[in-house]
Amino acid sequence: MQPSKSQGKKVVLAYSGGLDTSVAIRWLQERYGLEVIAVSVDVGQPCNMDEEVKRAKVIGAAKAYAIDAKEEFAENYIFPSLKANAMYEGAYPLSTAIARPLIVKKLVEVAEKEGASYIAHGCTAKGNDQVRFDVSIGALAPSLEIIAPMREWVMTREEEIEYARVGKIPIKVKKETPYSTDENLWGRSAECGVLEDAAHEPPEDAYEWTTAPAKGPDKPEYIEIGFEGGVPVSLNGTMMKPVALIQKLNEIAGKHGVGRIDHIENRLVGIKSREIYECPAAIVLVGAHVDLEKLVLPRDLLSFKRMVEQRFTELAYDGLWFSPLRESLSAFVDKTQEFVSGTVRIRLYKGSSAPVGRSSPYALYTTSLATYDKGDQFDHTAAKGFIYVWGLPLRTIAAAHKSKVKLGESSVTVVGKVRKRTE
Repeated sequence: MQPSKSQGKKVVLAYSGGLDTSVAIRWLQERYGLEVIAVSVDVGQPCNMDEEVKRAKVIGAAKAYAIDAKEEFAENYIFPSLKANAMYEGAYPLSTAIARPLIVKKLVEVAEKEGASYIAHGCTAKGNDQVRFDVSIGALAPSLEIIAPMREWVMTREEEIEYARVGKIPIKVKKETPYSTDENLWGRSAECGVLEDAAHEPPEDAYEWTTAPAKGPDKPEYIEIGFEGGVPVSLNGTMMKPVALIQKLNEIAGKHGVGRIDHIENRLVGIKSREIYECPAAIVLVGAHVDLEKLVLPRDLLSFKRMVEQRFTELAYDGLWFSPLRESLSAFVDKTQEFVSGTVRIRLYKGSSAPVGRSSPYALYTTSLATYDKGDQFDHTAAKGFIYVWGLPLRTIAAAHKSKVKLGESSVTVVGKVRKRTE
């Protein structure tokens, strides 16, 4: 949107402390005459929140909030996604995607508290995040108007730095990097620069969280993850809170090069992009959770749940976290997790994370039924009757079609290079 001069009205700005949102504080004041309230939401990104708040005020923000939302992120966004085994296009654990609705929720809460008329964010016009922000704001607070400076001013990095210099805006100009990155508790993403050449392997400097797999420890490391109701509660026998557990797993698995993802991704806006992700804890936990579900869930439920998981993942990726359908799917998933409790043993080695053992008080796997050795309790005499009943529909079909199709007779003949169907 492009509001007219609105002196006295307030705008809540999603403030990261970076170059874009720092100059946006002044730009919103000068362009629209708005009172800016900067809001930084901590979802696990590396920064000093207190420093960011101070700098936002120095730049000109009337107020600045620093909100620690890591626990809420883990419990209400990461864990529902984990229970749904959410992996967009089978590769991406949604680290950035599921953080956006939480950030919007906090922005809306501040806007309501401060009586703001607008929410502003620093998303560009080509990415998915603008959709996630705008749609989530509309779902939670449809009366609030949205300002997206990066969609309006279209300034280069150099022009932004010059704007800051002329306006005496204190900014943190980091060492020049060819990549655009985003980090939170559930993962790190990198794009742009040489990564845009999809034909070439990502250079090592694109990674920060993970060791190059070839340079990882020469001996595998085994860890045990305890689950209760579908969520991880312990690591190597020690009960841990969600944030601490995820952080520790990022450290352990990252050391072994686990969690590197090189992905050609279909963005919602219709663009294919090459994305580099590092999600050590996510890859380990999703793999362990999938493995535990195989042990405790019946076949038909597993099969149906996989379809639900795909739709859940698409909704979360597409910015529809607050939709009734996503919430309803989560309710179904929650029901499936009633007996997803137990322990999974994971082998970490040279970039791989492999479940190698699993146990649960609710396991549907029993050795007495699976074994071919002594102790076999399977009723072998029941097999013949089962196969008779199971195959009955096919035998009935074969008998009914006998006059039309004969064994050894093809329904298609080949004449020269032309395939001709026979009547």
